[in-house]
Amino acid sequence: MEERLKYLFRQYLGNKCSREELEEFFSYIRASGQDEALRKLIKSVYEEKSQAAASLTYVNELGDLVLTDKAKVNEITLQKKPSRKQPVTGIIVLASLVTIVAITWLLHRTDRGPAAPAVATLTRTITERSEYKYLLLPDSTQVWLNASSSLEFPAHFKEGKREVTLSGEAYFDVKHVEKAPFIIHTGRLSTTVLGTAFNIKAYPDRKNIIVSVSTGKVRVSYDNVAVATLVKGQLVKVGSQADPVVEKKIAPAAVAAWQQGNMSYEDEALEDIVADLERLYNVKIRIDNASILNLKVSTSFRREIGIEQALQVLCRLTDTMLRQADGVWIIQ
Repeated sequence: MEERLKYLFRQYLGNKCSREELEEFFSYIRASGQDEALRKLIKSVYEEKSQAAASLTYVNELGDLVLTDKAKVNEITLQKKPSRKQPVTGIIVLASLVTIVAITWLLHRTDRGPAAPAVATLTRTITERSEYKYLLLPDSTQVWLNASSSLEFPAHFKEGKREVTLSGEAYFDVKHVEKAPFIIHTGRLSTTVLGTAFNIKAYPDRKNIIVSVSTGKVRVSYDNVAVATLVKGQLVKVGSQADPVVEKKIAPAAVAAWQQGNMSYEDEALEDIVADLERLYNVKIRIDNASILNLKVSTSFRREIGIEQALQVLCRLTDTMLRQADGVWIIQ
């Protein structure tokens, strides 16, 4: 098990994971029994990277970033003698430093007492189409970020409040911290929790934002006015101020079904489903018949069936035809 975990971790660091390997690695992360193995693995990678980077910049045993004289000289040289290859080198060095700092924090976060004061710098993690990522936030909250999404969060949360900003879709497993609510901002909507697991779908091109809860309780507010309080197995759809708030019951297992490769929709507008498929499969889809854009559709399928079969399912449900031209899938 440990050797398999080590292999998956290094594949993940090198951005070489297949979809199956990525899902397997996330399943180990979610299993608390693997905490010690993961900690040892992170420590070994940290030691390798810190040794490799010690000639220029390194992280000391206290987790502080140290810039050596040699690094300063190289920085001045780079500024004076620009080269066509330098941007690539800079990106590689920066990526290495970010990895070292992140791993150092993971190693020391349980041993260094209270969290450091909040800083102004924010980290922004982005996923591309057909991509999703796992994040561990400074308070040990776990986040699974879906395709074409972004999450912005500070290096340290402020005392008494933890706030992040989401665009897109993510599943949160929030670490309970007494008297320190966790708040997710998605435009004019905010979702507040103390400790729970839930999913938020808030892509900019959607007509509404969907919040669904698998465990615990969350409060959903629009323009700082509470519109719903959700518990396990509940879902809410919130649009603009003119749209009614829709609350529904949902099977807890159906919350964030996308993590297991299940695409599930209930009374969703056809154009919202199509936008999901574009992000999921990294394709371009056009609906020629404007009258069916807002047609409500309920369906589910496995991600593995591929874009053509997924669109054929939608066409059967909407009595439309599917064709492809110049690399674009067309529903007509």
